[in-house]
Amino acid sequence: MTVPLPVRPREAELHATATRLFRQLGYHATSMQDLGEALGMNRGSLYHYIAGKDELLWAILNRALDLLMERVVPKLEADGPPVERLTDAIREHLRVAADHADELFLVQVELRALEPGRQRRIIERRNEYENHWRGAIEAGVADGSLRGVDVRLAGIGILSACNWFTQWYRPGGRLDVEQIADAFADLFLRGMRA
Repeated sequence: MTVPLPVRPREAELHATATRLFRQLGYHATSMQDLGEALGMNRGSLYHYIAGKDELLWAILNRALDLLMERVVPKLEADGPPVERLTDAIREHLRVAADHADELFLVQVELRALEPGRQRRIIERRNEYENHWRGAIEAGVADGSLRGVDVRLAGIGILSACNWFTQWYRPGGRLDVEQIADAFADLFLRGMRA
């Protein structure tokens, strides 16, 4: 499910502001009044762009998953050795996380704020993404480049570290995204090598 990016500048600004406020204040603590004030708009004017706050969160979470599916999954499904594909996927996931930290943070933290039907659909999309990782790990086990590991647990470990990156990474820090990606790939994949 690809969610189109907001095309009107004011709508794009609304999505960016909501993303920032949802991360800073939390979804439930962010009111439509807060959004309106941050945008210099009357709260009622927001409804020209959205049906409600839930719709904003829904669009933000779907867009975050779209980015991961568009940018990371091709790395996992590329031709080449599974360890190389996993290394490239770790690198790309962290690039997306560095560029879209607030959105990916919200996928992890505010998913529960969605109404049950939408929450279930996001979980299904997240599971689909995780299955691509498991497939690449399984391929490594099958070709002997990775030892016989618990594939599900290995996938959870890699993705947990990659997702938690949004909590602590700061641009301009001691290590850049590429250096962190290399360290993560070495840490996880060397430990899984046959």
